[in-house]
Amino acid sequence: MLKIKNLQVNYGGIEAVRNISLEVPEKSIVTLIGANGAGKSTTLRSVSGLVRPTAGEITFLGESLTGLPTTEIVKRGVTLVPEGRRIFPDMTVEENLKIGAYLRNDSLTEDMNWVYDLFPRLKERSWQLGGTLSGGEQQMLAVGRALMSRPKLLMMDEPSLGLAPLIVRGIFDIIREINKQGVTILLIEQNANMALQTADIAYVMETGRITRKGSGKELLADESIREAYLGKKKS
Repeated sequence: MLKIKNLQVNYGGIEAVRNISLEVPEKSIVTLIGANGAGKSTTLRSVSGLVRPTAGEITFLGESLTGLPTTEIVKRGVTLVPEGRRIFPDMTVEENLKIGAYLRNDSLTEDMNWVYDLFPRLKERSWQLGGTLSGGEQQMLAVGRALMSRPKLLMMDEPSLGLAPLIVRGIFDIIREINKQGVTILLIEQNANMALQTADIAYVMETGRITRKGSGKELLADESIREAYLGKKKS
């Protein structure tokens, strides 16, 4: 579904992404793990049109996304849930969700019901201002807002950031459920254990380069990966 070939992104004289290539098959969950500053977020921002690549090609369903504005990329079915959630704190839950559908001109009822089925807590709090929600509820809202654009590919940047372990497990359960319902997912995540347990395909990114690729289970079982990203040896 998504192909990134020889992508390079520079910030001034700094190479943030160095000639990487990766693929995201349709209906899969693909994760990109790595330390802070590895270039993971820059990769997603390049796909979504928020950062212009220095070189390389990004294609989605066989068509180039390179150089397109973000609005056109969203129209084609690619949506980003940004790091830090970035909800609108002074708008209600329902208003935040409707903002996610700002490019649509059809009925939102079916998709609102879908989001509320996935996140019953949001339905209970549809009248509440986004800024008064808990961190976990705000993450649910950020994901729900992205789903309102009807994405074919949902990209998620650190969805577990700052959340309690129990809430993190709930978020990953929802990620699996969204994928089961036909949405392809590209996930970057510092919680390597949860990410690798969830992913069909996993990439390791270090200092702007892809250094490893395998199934989530393969990398989870790799002792060097466990020591570097899980802080423990295989038992």
